[in-house]
Amino acid sequence: METFYTGVIAHDPRFASVARVADPSLLEPTTRQLVESIVSAAHQIGIEIMIYETYRSQNRQQELFNHGATKLRTVGVHHYGLACDIVRVVSGEPSWKGDFSFLGHLAQSCGLIWGGDWGASNIKHSFIDSVHVQRCTVARQGDLFAGKWYPDETYNPYDDTQHLFAAATAPAVKPVAKAAASSGESSTSNKVS
Repeated sequence: METFYTGVIAHDPRFASVARVADPSLLEPTTRQLVESIVSAAHQIGIEIMIYETYRSQNRQQELFNHGATKLRTVGVHHYGLACDIVRVVSGEPSWKGDFSFLGHLAQSCGLIWGGDWGASNIKHSFIDSVHVQRCTVARQGDLFAGKWYPDETYNPYDDTQHLFAAATAPAVKPVAKAAASSGESSTSNKVS
């Protein structure tokens, strides 16, 4: 079964790039639509935000890790076109400062998991990524990284109660590195996720 990852991302010339990619066309189409809804909704309430990073290669993740910009050595959901980092715009520049709880509310209302609570706001999380949104529960990440699962256009992580509950009660799944394409996830506060 071909997915957006195998049909588009894996063939994109930026697949192994170390450069930051902010191109929404490398977000899986439903994820792209939901991210664009967040940007529009934030604008409507007077908050200027921008898509900072969409797709991320393992090479970029390793470089970010080497420079201390992330705590995770292996790239995760960004690699599959299912995650996006969204930051504020201050004086025309990206900013990670301030309260991003508005992003959590917008993400949940659009059907995306926010890195500020990973879809389980009642749990205290040790890893917070307040600028990150994704269309995959934490519990589903292992299957995504292993190539066993990829969401269809109707998938909503908040309707995936079995996996949402598992994400709230189990430790985060670490991605398994692969030869051609690897996995993992983001960082914290004002660092790249």
